[in-house]
Amino acid sequence: MQRRSPHNSAIALFPVPRRGVALPRMKLATLKDGSRDGLLAVVSRDMVSAHFATGIATTMQQVLDDWNFVSPQLEDLYATLNGGKARHAFNFEPRHCMAPLPRAFQWADGSAYLNHVELVRKARGAEVPASFYEDPLMYQGGSDDFLGPCDAAVFGSTDWGIDFESEVAVVTGDVEIGTAPEAALESVRLLMLVNDWSLRNLIPAELAKGFGFVQSKPATAFSPVAVTTDELGAAWQGGRVHLPLQSVWNGRQVGSTNAGPEMNFHFGQLIAHLAKTRRLRSGSIVGSGTVSNKDWAQGYSCVAEKRAIETIESGQPQTAFMQFGDTIRIEMLGPDGQSIFGAIDQRVAALPSIGPVGPA
Repeated sequence: MQRRSPHNSAIALFPVPRRGVALPRMKLATLKDGSRDGLLAVVSRDMVSAHFATGIATTMQQVLDDWNFVSPQLEDLYATLNGGKARHAFNFEPRHCMAPLPRAFQWADGSAYLNHVELVRKARGAEVPASFYEDPLMYQGGSDDFLGPCDAAVFGSTDWGIDFESEVAVVTGDVEIGTAPEAALESVRLLMLVNDWSLRNLIPAELAKGFGFVQSKPATAFSPVAVTTDELGAAWQGGRVHLPLQSVWNGRQVGSTNAGPEMNFHFGQLIAHLAKTRRLRSGSIVGSGTVSNKDWAQGYSCVAEKRAIETIESGQPQTAFMQFGDTIRIEMLGPDGQSIFGAIDQRVAALPSIGPVGPA
């Protein structure tokens, strides 16, 4: 198949992706440059150095729109960078990163860990409907303004019930309507970590309206880098990431939940659920929901789950939601102890006074 890439005037020959064909291996980041979409960079495997990809593509969306042509070139640059031979490499600084895809055409978050659903509902005396075990929960979030991994999370009031949610997400290529789960899994281009902020005390009133989340789901943050599935090696199995996800709240590790075995719906199923009645375009982001394990010794990936456990055990929660000045660090390490995605490392901050922000 021949096509002319919009980013290179040369005619290129490349294969249509097939099952069993090796996928590109690389880590990608978007660095702040004053624009809304940032500047694309390739990051070394050890997260120490980076190299701008401007000779290949300038933004992440360009890569996703022209994946088959662009990704092999980025992979070559990744290999050169890891080999220490990239001429214009520079030190990689996560605090200079935007979200890997700073704004996306679509962001939909599932709730694939049913243990989380069971705990939260049990704490309020509610049963889990049987349908939840067959059909995943999912909500459509705002995707026009994501937070970078080290950006402050700004809120108008601590009365809103500020809560982090440690998750994993995938970025897809194009997906057609009605795509089956296993085929949908083939559309996964990149993986990222997520902090899907929630304002717990705003949720009940919104859900009572019967129309879903808006104010209770503010801007979401993502890890410094997005990685291809092959970068995870054996940890990427069955559409799941089989590694612990660490959550460190105010310097204390509160969770080391394994993202793999207890993910009831794998990413192919989540993507297929979203694509049941619509096409997905390249750059769609699909989240896993809060990572949760039945073994409470593994800790928790959101404050709401800790409060649910306390309520089940003693009748009422003891742990307060987050306060201004609190910090949350979310990270996933590989078997070699190296950070795979870099860390989401955020501080909760107060919204500067700009007038009334509305009732809690």
